[in-house]
Amino acid sequence: MSTSPTSKSVSSANTSAPKASMKLNSGIIIVVLIIVAGLLYNFVLGSPSNFEGDDINNHPIPEGFGHWLGIIHKGGVIVPVLMSFFLMVLTFSIERLVTITLATGSGNLDSFVRNVKSLLSNGNVEGAKAAADKQKGSVGNVIKSVLTKYGAIANDSSMDKDQKVASLQKELEESTALELPMLEQNLAIIATLVSVSTLVGLLGTVLGMIKAFSALANAGAPDSAALSTGISEALINTALGIGTSAIATIAYNYFTSKIDGLTYNIDEIGFSIMQNFASKEK
Repeated sequence: MSTSPTSKSVSSANTSAPKASMKLNSGIIIVVLIIVAGLLYNFVLGSPSNFEGDDINNHPIPEGFGHWLGIIHKGGVIVPVLMSFFLMVLTFSIERLVTITLATGSGNLDSFVRNVKSLLSNGNVEGAKAAADKQKGSVGNVIKSVLTKYGAIANDSSMDKDQKVASLQKELEESTALELPMLEQNLAIIATLVSVSTLVGLLGTVLGMIKAFSALANAGAPDSAALSTGISEALINTALGIGTSAIATIAYNYFTSKIDGLTYNIDEIGFSIMQNFASKEK
């Protein structure tokens, strides 16, 4: 059965629309988080109550939680940028955690793999399909798709053994390719923030040190207040940049390892399906 140009264009539009939607959603989230970071910097960290005499131009109050908020606010204009990076890492990490947890399925993944392999070795393809349907998630979806293909081609006399195995392999690859982009979505943002957070933090450090050395360059006695402010700004930006980068690195490595584990389990069951089919097919 041939596919008309119109139906191809419709299919292409349908597949590109979700991708555009996902990019749009990520972009909106980033813009919202930048706005939130700016509001937090101005109205929470920059609250007059965090500074002596209720004046943000003065030093932070000597003690209490407001003391630390005031110190962070003194980090300068780079602070809200780094705060937005931290909020992005936190938000996208939570989103990835939820997505990958759902992709794993409703049951223990290792038990599911052992159960499917056992059912296949006993020739119970329908039981394996029912287990995949119960497991759900990305792994369950892929395995169910392959097992459905298994049942469809098992009694197809128009295909020889090699063609059937190749068809199963193609189904496995296509099903996996459909699921993986969903798992890897937004990981590029986290990976980018690993290096960008450090660089922006370093920029804040340099700006703070420029202020500090400018205070030292004054004729006569150095401006001790300006000197301490510049050093404080440099250290605050350094801490925020390195801290955000460290969290982003941990999150990225954790999620990539979880995705690799899911992919390995899919490949393991897929290999068992191929072996089972090849051994039974004449």
